[in-house]
Amino acid sequence: MPKRALITGITGQDGSYLAELLLEQGYEVIGMLRRSSTLNFERIAHIQDDLNLVSGDLLDEVSMINILREHRPNEVYNLAAQSFVQTSWNQAVLTGETTALGVTRVLDAIRIVDPEIRFYQASSSEMFGKVLEVPQKESTPFYPRSPYGVAKVYGHWITVNYRESYGLHASSGILFNHESPRRGLEFSTRKITHGVARIKHGLDKTLAMGNLDAQRDWGYAFDYVRAMWLMLQQETPGDYVVATGQTHSVREFCELAFAHAGLDYQEHVVFDERFMRPAEVDLLVGDPSRARQVLGWKPDVDFPGLVRMMVDADLEVVARQGR
Repeated sequence: MPKRALITGITGQDGSYLAELLLEQGYEVIGMLRRSSTLNFERIAHIQDDLNLVSGDLLDEVSMINILREHRPNEVYNLAAQSFVQTSWNQAVLTGETTALGVTRVLDAIRIVDPEIRFYQASSSEMFGKVLEVPQKESTPFYPRSPYGVAKVYGHWITVNYRESYGLHASSGILFNHESPRRGLEFSTRKITHGVARIKHGLDKTLAMGNLDAQRDWGYAFDYVRAMWLMLQQETPGDYVVATGQTHSVREFCELAFAHAGLDYQEHVVFDERFMRPAEVDLLVGDPSRARQVLGWKPDVDFPGLVRMMVDADLEVVARQGR
């Protein structure tokens, strides 16, 4: 019998790449969808016929229990969350309900239905926030600087708690920023590359940005979902920082993206204080040593390659849409 995996958040960037990877590995893939009148299947349209899509919600533990009982997955990857940092200040309670308590509901459903299910929790570098050491590793203390980061800290520690309390094979991937052409337009990296494409095609003249000096450790999303899968193949569960170990500023991202399209970012990028966070995270850079040593993981796509990939994709998207 092939392995079965349940992915929450399957229509997102990471969910779509993970579904591709698991299908390549011969899995039966069950994707959980939250009931909505505005579901977007764009990221999984090319594999939708190979997926078993089911209805469920992180706000409803009974729905999680029913999905686990009916489909009996061997692995559960919890990627669903309110995942946009900026939105978390305006929707702090909803962020807590989904990104924090939602993790508890999934873990509790696993404990009730089948404690042998292996569980992956999508933790985040935003948990480090106001960083207390550089680079950040698994033992670095958390100091979140947004409701999203706070919620992710809860999700991380409840995963540790259920692992230690109930013996679950529950692992957390502390993933640093990972991008791709499938990233949503509300995220700064995709905002930049899509803005470059619109300017190149003569549709816009400027791109409004916030803090250009913020520094992040950026990698390619498909590389990072491979690390998720590797965690659940280990005999012993654990927590892993997944990162490139290199840091780059938003300004550098802009410079590379515009230059790849033959443009000078200084002629087009303008500052807009509306895009500044109430509490900024200035420097995130991860130490992926444990993932490299234990999982045998390393990224295949470097930072310049990632930027070029995203710009090329958006140049095609904007040209095809004609807007």
